[in-house]
Amino acid sequence: MEVLLFGIAKDIVGESSFRFDEDDVLPGSVFELKQKLKQSFPELDKLSSLAIAVNSEYAEDEEKLIRGDEIALIPPVSGG
Repeated sequence: MEVLLFGIAKDIVGESSFRFDEDDVLPGSVFELKQKLKQSFPELDKLSSLAIAVNSEYAEDEEKLIRGDEIALIPPVSGG
């Protein structure tokens, strides 16, 4: 499972992407992924919003995750 990071999420984590290792316990859902990331990177919890895309489509908290999924963390954007 590869996790891609953009904008402020990338700055908080310090990388543009990372993978869960084969031995890692994978989150079973988007909600579990968010909880795991917020535990590892508490600054993510301070963002006003954090959208998740699974395999290039926006996903709700209930969406199930599997090992080969590509995840994108999409932080809030500003601009005009």
